[in-house]
Amino acid sequence: MSILDGSVETTKAEPGFFSIQDSDLTSLKDKVVLITGGSSGIGLAAVKICVSLRAKVVVGDVNECPEKSDAVTFQKVDVTDWKQQSALFKKAIEVHGAVDHCFANAGIGPTDTFTKDTFDSAGELEPPNMKTMEINLNGPIFTSKLALHYLRKNPEGGSLVITASASSFTPFVATDYGVAKHGALGLMRNLDANLKDSNIRVNCITPLWTASGLVPAEMMKEHLGIISQPPEAAARSALLLMADGERRGQTMFSKRSMFKEIDSIAMKAMVEAVAPGPGDVPADEAKGKAFNEMFSKGS
Repeated sequence: MSILDGSVETTKAEPGFFSIQDSDLTSLKDKVVLITGGSSGIGLAAVKICVSLRAKVVVGDVNECPEKSDAVTFQKVDVTDWKQQSALFKKAIEVHGAVDHCFANAGIGPTDTFTKDTFDSAGELEPPNMKTMEINLNGPIFTSKLALHYLRKNPEGGSLVITASASSFTPFVATDYGVAKHGALGLMRNLDANLKDSNIRVNCITPLWTASGLVPAEMMKEHLGIISQPPEAAARSALLLMADGERRGQTMFSKRSMFKEIDSIAMKAMVEAVAPGPGDVPADEAKGKAFNEMFSKGS
């Protein structure tokens, strides 16, 4: 079976969920896709699918990419290092002349709950370990900044997909991981707010349990009764967001190889919950435009 032909484990479809067909991804043929964290897990699965689709892939990771193909260009990258990420995008331009899609995917597991006291040799309280925050949030911010710069140079525009998580919208005891993934979802939403009238689309994926070094599938199933989807499932959700030019500002949730766009549902519920009234939001379209101009000036 090829990685594209439905070889992922599935369960009975649940209401509101859909599957992703091979035909949904064919527009990625010949496109240049830059992927961070592409040497393992979801990222590596995305690389393999892209190769099957005859896309051109540029991979940045701290570890060598095991997928060896004429279609794959690898460069060692620490995503917390701006210069290294910048060099990765320059490599993509050097080899292919453009970037069509970017997958800001690199990440690690939890490091610090921010709730436990640790002390240095002098007995002073130590600061929290920010490694997970730096890789899982600062890293995607760097990737996104660079992606938008290079996508603007592409006359056809393109897309950016950010790897968030189901922990982006649920409480999770792995505090630093959950906080970073909340930030990744917020990054997508706020970038999208700036780019609605452009030919650049920003989306994110929020996979539930997905087999990886962090989530050993057999152990999860045997000891917790949790069914983990294969990384190919989450990868397909990211590639659908690239391939479908109508998708922007979307959050693609996946579980057990079933898919659902949930940001439209979540934001509708949020608006209904806070019930904005007169004086809470701009009164009309013109004032809405002025509002956006006021808060989007930046530095």
